[in-house]
Amino acid sequence: MPKLAVIGAGLMGSGIAQVAALGGYDVVLQDVSDAQLDRGLAAVDGSLQRMVKKERITADEAAAALARIARATELDAAAGADIVVEAVYEQLDVKQDIFRRLDALCRPEAVLATNTSALPITKIAAVTSRPERVVGTHFFSPVPMMRLCELVRGFKTSDETLERAKRFAEDLGKTCVVVNRDIAGFVTTRLIVALTVEAVKLVESGAATAEDVDTACRLGFGHAMGPLETMDLTGVDVFVNASRNIFTDTADPKFHPPELSVRMADAGDLGRKSGKGWYDHS
Repeated sequence: MPKLAVIGAGLMGSGIAQVAALGGYDVVLQDVSDAQLDRGLAAVDGSLQRMVKKERITADEAAAALARIARATELDAAAGADIVVEAVYEQLDVKQDIFRRLDALCRPEAVLATNTSALPITKIAAVTSRPERVVGTHFFSPVPMMRLCELVRGFKTSDETLERAKRFAEDLGKTCVVVNRDIAGFVTTRLIVALTVEAVKLVESGAATAEDVDTACRLGFGHAMGPLETMDLTGVDVFVNASRNIFTDTADPKFHPPELSVRMADAGDLGRKSGKGWYDHS
């Protein structure tokens, strides 16, 4: 089984590490501080224990998965990995800096993947000497529950790299869709941002409550969660950044983040991670 390094121990990174470890991968989870790693591994352990309680896995399987995840605070821990998945904050310059460093550290044949919902793979790959080895792997939150992985080609991503990323995601139990051109927002984020912008505008204008907008989408369209519930789960700030990125690339006003969502993000009402967003999570 190939060796995996996951960069970033937040919600996405720890979730990717968990499903990879359950899939039999030896994983090193890297972040800048022990405190971040403590939180990430505690989240993995809590998720595994919930799976045991629901009889989705055994206690032995949970213990074995947790034991497959090593921890590191230095990026050079990724040097021996066959696949590296970067899962840090959605900010282009931050990701580019990590990829410059990974390019110098990792073996030439390693696949370098970025977990992003909107940022252009081509711009991330361009800072490396191996853009053909860089691919987008857009996992969905919560990673242990969501079955989809959106694979995104950069301008120079090779067929071999895309195929290796696909095998990796399928090893983790995911179903893949391929985006052949890294347009802003890809497929899924582009669709959900357009819907969510309109949902926010309906609430902002007083046309409907957040609860009624979400209920309409769940019962009218069969969505598992409404767009504002989804925003609370992933983060109001994440939505604002994603919509800004798509708007910047397209200049299409339907992707511009509404004022209400921007003000919520500025005020720290970010959803579940802050305890308050469109709903009270305290």
